[in-house]
Amino acid sequence: MNIRYLARGVKINEKSEKYIEKRLKTLEKILDEILRAEVETDLDKRGKFRVELMVYTPHKKYRVEETSESIEGGIDVAVEDMKDQIAKDKGKIRTLKKRGRISIKKKMVLDEDARF
Repeated sequence: MNIRYLARGVKINEKSEKYIEKRLKTLEKILDEILRAEVETDLDKRGKFRVELMVYTPHKKYRVEETSESIEGGIDVAVEDMKDQIAKDKGKIRTLKKRGRISIKKKMVLDEDARF
């Protein structure tokens, strides 16, 4: 997975990078294919970290933004929110496929002389 870091007013150290990569690996288990991920961090006027996480897949883009006291805490919440988004999206796709199967079955007409 290709990860791009954007940091404004803050330095992302090696420990934080490894933590971010570890948390993004959990998304790879859920999604089939991740083209790239972008992690944007900056420090606001109140001294809190704003973390924006974008994950690009072949068919969709997922985006989450979180503000927290630390970068790691922001990443944790952002990844959990993204997992919820992905689960909701997969549920929608599953429901559409199921509805399609049901409508095909309703439209299907069998000949009474057919033998199975």
